[in-house]
Amino acid sequence: MKTNWTEQPYFAALDWAKDHHDVIVVDRLGAIVVDFRFAHTADGWRDFDQRMQPLGKCPLAIETSSGLAVDQLLQRAYPLYPVNPKAAKRYRERKVPSGTKTDRHDAWSLAEALRTDGQAWRALRAQDEATSTLRLLCGDEIALIEQRTALVNQLQAALADYYPLALESFEDWTQPFAWAWVKLFPTPTALRAAGKRQWEKFLHCHKLWRPQTAPQRLASWAQGQALNASPAVLTAKSLLAQSLVRVLETLQQQIEEYRRRITEVFAAHPDHDIFGSLPGAKQTLGPRLLSGLGSARERFPDTQSLLCQAGVSPVSYESGQIRKAHVRWACDQFLRHTVHLWANATRKKCAWAQAYYQTKRAQGHSHASALRCLGKRWLKLLWRLWQDRVCYNEQIHLKSLECHGSFVWQKLQAPVT
Repeated sequence: MKTNWTEQPYFAALDWAKDHHDVIVVDRLGAIVVDFRFAHTADGWRDFDQRMQPLGKCPLAIETSSGLAVDQLLQRAYPLYPVNPKAAKRYRERKVPSGTKTDRHDAWSLAEALRTDGQAWRALRAQDEATSTLRLLCGDEIALIEQRTALVNQLQAALADYYPLALESFEDWTQPFAWAWVKLFPTPTALRAAGKRQWEKFLHCHKLWRPQTAPQRLASWAQGQALNASPAVLTAKSLLAQSLVRVLETLQQQIEEYRRRITEVFAAHPDHDIFGSLPGAKQTLGPRLLSGLGSARERFPDTQSLLCQAGVSPVSYESGQIRKAHVRWACDQFLRHTVHLWANATRKKCAWAQAYYQTKRAQGHSHASALRCLGKRWLKLLWRLWQDRVCYNEQIHLKSLECHGSFVWQKLQAPVT
């Protein structure tokens, strides 16, 4: 809580758009002192600087926490207060109950909200260059992976229309060897014409030869598929499948390039050792966790603020005699997803994590709920490591569990039945 908030002379808000932005500044009494629109260009931002110069670096609210407008404001050292779009809508309805919606009304309602309620808001902390770069790289990598998933789904749909034997041959179609198989044997006729020697060569070249699966695959390919598509469907869908395979191969190269760049930036980051020491994180989830928490320790002054941001703390609901809790959806989805994957990965690395997970499952929690509970426990531990700038040590944590008489420690000591 900011105790000197009412002493602020001005409160500003910027309603952003693709090609222009609206700015309104109110004084401590709520009177509008500045009201203008400027273009999202270099000249427009110079106009913004000139108009805002007499007011100083006053607090500024904006309905986003990322993007070029936010980047420009952070470069100009404005105290920036991002507002959730749902909250921004409620503030607008409070000021304009008639339902009128304009860019000017949006900026005015945000400026008024900042003036009256901003003392309890949390300012957006500018991260250092290394952390910002890592966050952007990780976010873009995930976007590319999502595109790959969409393309894989399209490829599987195309194969289902004319080549079901291909889908039966491999389980994981995100792997390049599955795409190479379609590229080499694009139709059932091409597969049959290639013969057994080519099939065996493919399995050996892609390191897929396993005594448990190779004979079944070869027998299935030799038998072929009993139900064949019409020539028209075969011609069209085989071309689509080959086109998707080429796009996937190119996309995979870029994903690998992103992974290489992320690894380099992560290795050079000052907090690399902390996040690199986490079980189950390493080179994939470690950079994402680091970019999610950042390097500004004051961003999360206590564990609860981090737990809420990551979406692992539930939301309580009370009304009369009704008291319940539900999943927190309003959170950092990037961090939430990363913690989910990390908690699941730690089950294979740490016996205590698996014991904790099994206990929650035995208590009736679903898989996702048990992982949220485990993620909450990990984040409490990570917050302490992050604040103290020390690496994770399994033996120290186990000793702590023993000293506190944790049920996890008791479960670890129980004989296996």
